[in-house]
Amino acid sequence: MEVREQRDYQVVWRPISLKILNEAAADVDPERRRSQAVGHAGLRIAGALEAAHGNEAVDRFYTAAGEFIHRQRRAAELKADPAAGWATLLGEHGFDPAVAAAIDDESHDAAIRAATELALARTGKDVGTPILTFHPGRPEENSFFGPVISSIPRGEHAVRLWDAVELIATSSGMAELKRSNRAELDFR
Repeated sequence: MEVREQRDYQVVWRPISLKILNEAAADVDPERRRSQAVGHAGLRIAGALEAAHGNEAVDRFYTAAGEFIHRQRRAAELKADPAAGWATLLGEHGFDPAVAAAIDDESHDAAIRAATELALARTGKDVGTPILTFHPGRPEENSFFGPVISSIPRGEHAVRLWDAVELIATSSGMAELKRSNRAELDFR
């Protein structure tokens, strides 16, 4: 969002489901599986919004979900009662709360699975989310998992980070850059 405000970028949102990505993994604990199911339910809502209102509605929804989950720290509401939590999120951010009924609509799952499989075809299977695709549809198209960040860079710092990630993704041949030590989450 920070970079898009400073550059002429169009973002096309596509889902990647950690529930689908990890469905065959035997070592995922039950709490993580529950979190991934709640996230998958959110992707069904995004699919319903896209079908009814297009990519702009998905953009607004993902922004609202980030605000609700990370900045307001209300993920527990979604986990405790996904239907009520998603309806609350939708209502508080200008959407029709009735769209939360999509969490039980399996008709969105084929598109979510196809988008997840496309993302993995672009990056390989040992990744998570986010996956960014730079220059889609052009010969220099390339995708990268990450960056996973613990705080939101603002202004010029955001642009510099974006440019660095794009350079690495599109021209270096780098496969992975990682560390597991992370700062406390701060999405203010």
